[in-house]
Amino acid sequence: MKKRLLTLLFSVSLIMSASTASGKENRPYTEGPVTQVSFIRTKPGKFDEYMKWLATGWKQTNEEAKKAGIVIAYKVSSCDPRSPSDPDLILEATYPNMAMLDGLDEKYDAIAEKVEGSVEKSNQNYINRGSLREELGTMITRELVLK
Repeated sequence: MKKRLLTLLFSVSLIMSASTASGKENRPYTEGPVTQVSFIRTKPGKFDEYMKWLATGWKQTNEEAKKAGIVIAYKVSSCDPRSPSDPDLILEATYPNMAMLDGLDEKYDAIAEKVEGSVEKSNQNYINRGSLREELGTMITRELVLK
């Protein structure tokens, strides 16, 4: 009886393993890079001032993150808001994989010290940017690379 039960359990586990493995092989895509997308609405009359910060501090931070292998790409896109609650800018930072998001604050703390002098100064600058823009939301997307 025990031998039969062990054989049955072993058979079931083999079937489950095979179906899981074949399911992955049959997918028409592979999981690709992960992008953090932030939706920003600049405050009236502050667009150019915010763009200046993006072209300096934000760009410098992302260039350091690229050198460190944290970010593989970043970009800024403008868009025409359809309503007062829509963004006029979209910021994107692309990471090689989802695992890179683990411990991201600590990774960026080292960059903040290099770029802005200290984490405290970086935090204060973040607060100050609130006078230039409103963050409407952020989402994480994962590219699905079609086979």
